[in-house]
Amino acid sequence: MMRKILLLISVSLFFAAAVFAQGTSTSTTATSASPSDKPVGSPIFRPTKDQIKQVQTMLKEKKLYDGEALGTYNDETRTGIKGFQKDNGLKQTGTLNRATLEKMNIALTDSQKLIPISPNSFGNGATPSKTTKPVTVAGNTTATSDTPKTKTIFRANKDQIMAAQKMLKDKSMYEGDANGTLDEGTRGGLKKYQEANGVKVTGTLNAVTLEKMGIALTDKQKRDATPK
Repeated sequence: MMRKILLLISVSLFFAAAVFAQGTSTSTTATSASPSDKPVGSPIFRPTKDQIKQVQTMLKEKKLYDGEALGTYNDETRTGIKGFQKDNGLKQTGTLNRATLEKMNIALTDSQKLIPISPNSFGNGATPSKTTKPVTVAGNTTATSDTPKTKTIFRANKDQIMAAQKMLKDKSMYEGDANGTLDEGTRGGLKKYQEANGVKVTGTLNAVTLEKMGIALTDKQKRDATPK
């Protein structure tokens, strides 16, 4: 009888040990899955307080917002943003995403530039505009993301300068040689000529001065002188 009792106790202890070992193994396996193994979500685009203030100022000027430029989101601001987005082909989210800030020509921070524009930011199949006009905010024009166009500098060629020097010399406005160099003496003569002929006094041989002197422009100079 005693042997049977001891045998039952031994069997019970064996099964208990086996169950405990299995539970420990399962727990260890579950714990070994590191949270870092989970896929990382896309970064969330967040506007700064200064950007929100600029937006509120702009919306106020466009009659899309009646509140103060405090730099905090509120229902009125979101409604104004939706109005702007609707007018500019953007999805009406009421949030300041990258596409909306760029459309408003508000400068992004370095960290914001690392977050790509979501294709879902545009409504009705619209795509980002390649050309944007600067927007005036509180008297200041914000820079666009596009590369600014370089202003073409008008330059007279040597033959034109020589012709101008000869004319100035004939009119006793220049005493040097017709060497085709735009030196100080030539600039002084040009100023006298411009003043006498109602041309803006610059001392430079620009298109207006050449035409006034009857000196022909090259085709390239004509294109450069034409307002874009």
